[in-house]
Amino acid sequence: MDYRAVVITVSDRGFRGEREDGSGPKIAEMLEAAGMEVIGRQIVPDEKELIQRALRECSDRERPDLILTTGGTGVSPRDVTPDATREVIEREIPGMAEEMRRHSAAVTPHAMISRALAGIRGRTLIINLPGSPKGAMENLAVLLPSLPHAIAKIKGDDSECAS
Repeated sequence: MDYRAVVITVSDRGFRGEREDGSGPKIAEMLEAAGMEVIGRQIVPDEKELIQRALRECSDRERPDLILTTGGTGVSPRDVTPDATREVIEREIPGMAEEMRRHSAAVTPHAMISRALAGIRGRTLIINLPGSPKGAMENLAVLLPSLPHAIAKIKGDDSECAS
C-alpha cells in the first residue's frame, strides 16, 4: 500500500498527560507494517467541537488517504467521537462499522454498544476504532484487507470491481 494515514486518539486523560496513549502507537505500527505512511498522530480531548476541528483540518489541509480515530465510540456521556465524525463526513460507509461490530461480537458482548462509524470526507476515508489497544488492533485487522480497494475507489479509480 502506498497511502498516507493519520491517527487521532480521543482521550481526556491522554490529552491531559494523565494516561499514556496505548492504542495510537499500535495502530500506527499496524498501518506501517501494511505499507502505509503515517504522516501524523495527535491526541484530542473528548470534546465534540475539538474532534470535528481535528478531523476537518487534517482531512482538508493534510489530505491523507485515511484518518483513524481511536476512543470515544461507546455510550458513556463523554463518548462523542461518532457524533463528531457524523457531522464531518459527507458519505457514510456502514458496512465497515458493521463488520467491525460483527467480528468483535465473537470476542466480547460489549461490541454491540459500539457506535463507531466510517465515512468519507473529500477523498479521505475516516474510520472510528475503539479506544482499547486490543479492540483497536482487532478492528483494524478486520479492515486492513479492504482498505486499498476502498481508498482507490475514493480517489476516483473507475476500474471494475473484481468479485
